[in-house]
Amino acid sequence: MSKKLVAYFSASGNTAELAKKLASAASADLYEIRPAVPYTSADLDWQNKQSRSSVEMSDHSSRPELADKNADIATYDTVYIGFPVWWYIAPTIINSFLESYDFSGKKIILFATSGGSGFGKAIQNLSSSAPGAEIIEGKVNPSAKDIEKLAEMN
Repeated sequence: MSKKLVAYFSASGNTAELAKKLASAASADLYEIRPAVPYTSADLDWQNKQSRSSVEMSDHSSRPELADKNADIATYDTVYIGFPVWWYIAPTIINSFLESYDFSGKKIILFATSGGSGFGKAIQNLSSSAPGAEIIEGKVNPSAKDIEKLAEMN
């Protein structure tokens, strides 16, 4: 039986709620991906081109600093990674997380929350940050039934 981790970044709490449900359904450990400097509501104002999130997302090389690097990735076979979809991709803090560990030989299953868009180019954008990993597109805004199906993936 593979060991599973649900790692997530949540700006407003929506992704955190799904991550907890998925971790329970998958009998997985839970890890919150946190920025060293928490995002404020002003930082998350996507309509303001000068907001922190807008600046980070317009620069694909942006790598927000993580609050910690305590996830014991080596002990897991399958890592679910959850995030809110920003600008049709994962927030660049997800790249920061992936680049902080060795995911070689691991299966990464993505799940996300979104106000209306799908994954867009999330896999394409994350692949170079996790060389040697298999990245699978899970679900955006998964229902309870979808969470059960995700939990069975490994």
